[in-house]
Amino acid sequence: MRQKKEIILSGAYVALLSDIKKRLISARIKTARSVNKELIHLYWEIGKSIAEKQAQNNWGDGVVEKLSADLRKEFHNTFGLSVQNLWYMRKIYLEYKDKPILQQLVGELPWGHNILILSNVKDTKAREYYLRASAEMGWSRNVLLNQIKADAYRLSLKKKQHNFEKALPVHLAEQADESLKSVYNLDFLGVTKPILERDLEKRIVEKIKHFILELGSGFSFIGNQYRLELDGNEYFIDLLFFNRKLKCLVAIELKAGDFKPEYAGKMDFYLHLLNDKIRFKDENPSIGIILCAQKKNIVVEYALRSTRNPVGVAEYKLTRKLPVGLKKYLPSEKDLIAQVSEEMKEK
Repeated sequence: MRQKKEIILSGAYVALLSDIKKRLISARIKTARSVNKELIHLYWEIGKSIAEKQAQNNWGDGVVEKLSADLRKEFHNTFGLSVQNLWYMRKIYLEYKDKPILQQLVGELPWGHNILILSNVKDTKAREYYLRASAEMGWSRNVLLNQIKADAYRLSLKKKQHNFEKALPVHLAEQADESLKSVYNLDFLGVTKPILERDLEKRIVEKIKHFILELGSGFSFIGNQYRLELDGNEYFIDLLFFNRKLKCLVAIELKAGDFKPEYAGKMDFYLHLLNDKIRFKDENPSIGIILCAQKKNIVVEYALRSTRNPVGVAEYKLTRKLPVGLKKYLPSEKDLIAQVSEEMKEK
């Protein structure tokens, strides 16, 4: 009995238990991914068969309804054989059959994610972005829907401003660039008008899970108003994260107004302190992100020239949703286009 207790309490046993747990979790994840890929492949082949046989035999839409009824009669406990799902299988084949990159990516996501992207996104490049981002960042279906509604793909195309290529090794600069967005959408905070920096920070901390998802993959929250000390003086970083992919600390400063050159100098100072006093030896250099309501690119460009540490500057976007009570008083987008067209003809 005593020997058993000693074994349980020993460091070697704890390490063995931890290792086996990790292996079991890893095996489960691999199995789930393998099953998902097989399912997506099956759906692809079913969609291909339906599309080809319809074309060969000149069959109408009724064949899909009959197929669904007959298949569900035979496989009554099998999920995914509804009329609508068979149509999705056919559509995803027809939409992606000449696009090898998309064909490869669909197998990385659950069927529900694929249908969400297929139904809500029409542009090929945008579809690729959402497929890839969902797989890499582990977005749930709700997060994916919110990213599509926030037009994350279009925002990702905006030019990013940072000095990562100067301040970081090449491989880290590329990863840091991927982790920085040019515009961050803060719709989930319910921010509809300019807001004080401390109020913005408070809302972000209250909904930190959503904010981390907006930041991207690999971010872990450390704290807000993170205290640094130098020569008896105190300094506070608005938000501090650790990025597991970059293996570095990420400091975020929130600015309610326009970007100012002195913000870059202040962030550079914070990063020096983090690197000297907080960073572990095996971690990469700390990175700073300045989030501001708006910025002038030329000002940012000049401000970043003198910073020695990697700093990126991005905008945050206020919610575009109109209060329900105002919608009925405003013309629709269609009406506005028609009105403008009419005025142009008159001129």
